[in-house]
Amino acid sequence: MKRKDIKEKVFEYISGKYLVKPEYPWEKYDRSCVFRHKENGKWFGLIMDVRGDKVGLESPDVIYVMNLKIDDPIFHDLLVKQKGIIPAYHMNKKNWISVRLNGDVPEKNVFDLIDASFEATAPKRRKAKVIVREPKEWIIPSNPKYYDVIAAFKASDVIDWKQGRGIMRGDTVFLYVGAPVSAILYKCRVLETDIPYDYSDKNLTITALMKIKLLKQYEPDEFTFERLNDEFKIFAIRGPRGTTPSLSAALNG
Repeated sequence: MKRKDIKEKVFEYISGKYLVKPEYPWEKYDRSCVFRHKENGKWFGLIMDVRGDKVGLESPDVIYVMNLKIDDPIFHDLLVKQKGIIPAYHMNKKNWISVRLNGDVPEKNVFDLIDASFEATAPKRRKAKVIVREPKEWIIPSNPKYYDVIAAFKASDVIDWKQGRGIMRGDTVFLYVGAPVSAILYKCRVLETDIPYDYSDKNLTITALMKIKLLKQYEPDEFTFERLNDEFKIFAIRGPRGTTPSLSAALNG
């Protein structure tokens, strides 16, 4: 039996999970196809055949790549440093990526990025519930100037927190507490999301909350900003972002 290539597996994954078939809108480029949401018509994926030397390879041999949208700019910047992923070919490079479908990126990682793109392009009213996936890990920032999270966790092991885009019930969040602490202090489980809330001032706007439960507390000198920089190559934490494999191993060790 012929072994399926990654492109075929991508077709099957999208068809099975999202009930979406590829569309071929360009007669001239009849091997290029798009995947779009049924509700709003937005693309969440584009597959095309491209010369390898146009997408980061030395060889001019033609390969397939898939363009996917990534909303989180920090996560985007991390992804394009990984093998097989570059800023989008022939699309907005700030929030789209091109993933080489030649085996450089593990199959499961390709599927996870498809899920992220589907979520990033979904209608707003459905973003909180369209994705069914395995739990993920996130780093989220906490500014002591606006909220004393240390005092909050001393009072209770379950607190409400600003809803982060893409975060779902069952996910793990690691709270990075800003200056003067400047370190990851807490590991928490997300118990509930999309709790309606309406708050706004000159520094902050909150439209929804999530409920998180404290699982573990770290010492202030364990995961400092300097260590995150030097050891794990994380240089900024401005909003919810995924953990890297090495940082995840250290945090869960």
